[in-house]
Amino acid sequence: MISFRSKFLYLKIPHMDFKLRPWNEADLSSLVKYANNPNIAKNMTNAFPHPYTEEAGKNFIAFATKDDPIHIFAIEVNGEAVGGIGIHPQGDIQCKNAELGYWLGEPFWGHGIATKAVRQMLDFAFETYDITRVFARPFGTNIASQRVLEKAGFQFEGRFEKTLFKNGEFFDELFYSVRR
Repeated sequence: MISFRSKFLYLKIPHMDFKLRPWNEADLSSLVKYANNPNIAKNMTNAFPHPYTEEAGKNFIAFATKDDPIHIFAIEVNGEAVGGIGIHPQGDIQCKNAELGYWLGEPFWGHGIATKAVRQMLDFAFETYDITRVFARPFGTNIASQRVLEKAGFQFEGRFEKTLFKNGEFFDELFYSVRR
């Protein structure tokens, strides 16, 4: 929908509804379509490859659907898996903690989907697991992810300088967390 005010043109972006749901084999084509993006891969661990192939997608879907309870979900918009989000409970002396990870297809950036998905995952994490803290570790260069976490209620805990090594470069690793 387009509206006019004064001499400026405003584009109203419609609200994008999404849901979190388990991954399934039918998601393979949309997973590869949205994950095969260097702008996403550059902010992910090396386990998230670029280029993102069908084989990588099949392996990921098998990984994401093997646990009970399921804790890695697809972010679905208009019937299509356009991103992913997961909560990863920790073990040993970190057993009261869980790590949050997420990504979203670039066409869906800037619509508030990631922030809302993170909030939903926090509810799921604290209802499902005996944890007191959820943390996330964005790259120091990933300002958008830092904003998502802050808007979802995470607090900045610290910066480890040049601890991440990706594509021949060192990057800062940031720690954010939220507590029960």
